[in-house]
Amino acid sequence: MRAIWTGAIGFGLVNIPVKLYSATRDTRPDFDLLERKTMSRIRYKRVNEDTGEEVDWPDIVKGHYLKNRYIVLEESDFEAASPEKTKLIDLKSFVNESEIDGIYFESPYYLSPQKGGEKAYSLLFQALKKTKKAGLSAFVMRNAENLAIIRAYEDVLLLNKLRFQEEIRPAAELRIDMPSVSRAEMDMAVQLVKRHSGAFDIQRYKDEYSKELNKLIKAKASGKHPTIRKLKPSAANSQDLLEQLKASLA
Repeated sequence: MRAIWTGAIGFGLVNIPVKLYSATRDTRPDFDLLERKTMSRIRYKRVNEDTGEEVDWPDIVKGHYLKNRYIVLEESDFEAASPEKTKLIDLKSFVNESEIDGIYFESPYYLSPQKGGEKAYSLLFQALKKTKKAGLSAFVMRNAENLAIIRAYEDVLLLNKLRFQEEIRPAAELRIDMPSVSRAEMDMAVQLVKRHSGAFDIQRYKDEYSKELNKLIKAKASGKHPTIRKLKPSAANSQDLLEQLKASLA
């Protein structure tokens, strides 16, 4: 694996040099855009919208449109915005992971120690594992500030990026009306939930869409015409919610 960020974890006065690796991978097949007639690949160009000419990467800058003009920011400006966080994940707060609502969780990453940081890395890992806590901090990666927690996971430290509160839209914006339900409907719904309750086992769930897509690609590559499975939604015999619950339990 190739590290996507290098820096350090601050744990009190202990400094742990680390590397950050993506903990996920895309298992779905890659696709290129092609012209149907010639099967030639389609390429996108960075074009000046005024002149129509292609622009080289060294000549491209980032600008924010403000009051009818662009304000250009250089790489040094992004670093200057938060210099103390550029290469440091300073753990100053420790929380129970169970207290963090799932809506805040984003991408997971593995952390590995750099040379000379192995013992301090091991110390933090074991301390988090023993206390069952997660370290909370903010750090800068790819010119953006990220909120994250670090916790012990299997035999490594795992960093999970979190969304900031201001990134979450208030659920009240949807203005959902909640009709009342009868006691009988609630009792049956609870029975249905309990009947299908069990321990969380991620191994039971597979990416069936990618599996079928790969089968279809291989079939077409060998000149076959694969049959497409049609979705057959099961229609309820009754529109009555109570009758649907009874049929589900039966």
